[in-house]
Amino acid sequence: MHEHIRKRCIRLGELLIETRETVRVLAKMTGYSKSTVHKDLTERLPTIHEGLAEQVKEILAYHKAVRHIRGGEATKNKWKERASQ
Repeated sequence: MHEHIRKRCIRLGELLIETRETVRVLAKMTGYSKSTVHKDLTERLPTIHEGLAEQVKEILAYHKAVRHIRGGEATKNKWKERASQ
C-alpha cells in the first residue's frame, strides 16, 4: 500500500473520532468519494492501525444503528416543508 493511502486512512480515522460525523459528511469535508472514505475506514485502516480502527468501528456501528431514525426525520422534514409551500 502506498504511503499517501496509509496517511489518508489514519487522517480519516482521526477526523471521524474527532467529529463523530457520518461517512457521507466526512467525504464532503475531505473531498474524497463516499466509497473511498468507507473503504479506507473499514478495510484498510484495520491493517494499518488496529487501535484506531476499533474506535472507528464503534462510531460506524452507532451510525448504522441510528440511520433508520435519521431517514425518518429527513422524510418528515421534507413533507413538512412541502406542506408549508
